Amino acid sequence: MNDLEKYFRNNDKNLINKWIHYFGVYDRHFSKYRDKEIVVLEIGIFQGGSLQMWKDYFGPKAKIYGVDINPDCKKFQEENIEIFIGSQSDRGFLRDLLKKIPPIDILIDDGGHFMEQQIITFEELFSHVKNDGVYLCEDMHTSYWIKYGGGYKRRGTFLEYTKDFIDYLNAWHSTQRKLRVTDFTKSVDSIHYYDSIIVLEKKERVKPYIEMTGFSSIPNMFPLEKGPKIRIIKAINKLLRFFRLRSFYWK
Repeated sequence: MNDLEKYFRNNDKNLINKWIHYFGVYDRHFSKYRDKEIVVLEIGIFQGGSLQMWKDYFGPKAKIYGVDINPDCKKFQEENIEIFIGSQSDRGFLRDLLKKIPPIDILIDDGGHFMEQQIITFEELFSHVKNDGVYLCEDMHTSYWIKYGGGYKRRGTFLEYTKDFIDYLNAWHSTQRKLRVTDFTKSVDSIHYYDSIIVLEKKERVKPYIEMTGFSSIPNMFPLEKGPKIRIIKAINKLLRFFRLRSFYWK
């Protein structure tokens, strides 16, 4: 049991509501930031308990910011915890928020969990996360829940939206115009999917490159790399790719 779960199970302060498997995910991606001068932003305050949990976990050097649409949440403001009241689906509010807080080390989206809210929050705030920071969105299971606008492979859900991230991460290797290198490609080091959670770890990247060392002792290691056979395979697969059909392989 890590320190976050210990805090949760011994909590006698403000209410915290969490799926238990989240604590392992938090600790895996957040532990390196403990006892450092960092900025944490949590969207969705609820009863204020998680803000106090982060404050305890990260230590006195951390500055914690919270956002909620409920004005009553302002009462949870205390030393090293500052509260902003507004809607995460309001782009104007989020852009104004960025003028009032420093660049973010850790962003936790635990807000309203509706599809539009999660997408807008990502689009407006992700670029404000530091080069070595973490963006975490939780409760993504709402992408399957009808009352939140979800559904399996339904267009417009946040889960379907994030599946494009996999392509963006690998865009350096694409030769198609529809998939080009973007700021996402240049700034995201890894994507982690868990039950109900996505974690994006940021790190400045350059175009990947390959090197070889040592010596070759087996001739003609890649027989398909050259010659008429590979040209035919490439021509067929280019046509199949256009229609998004399965690839062809010449055995």
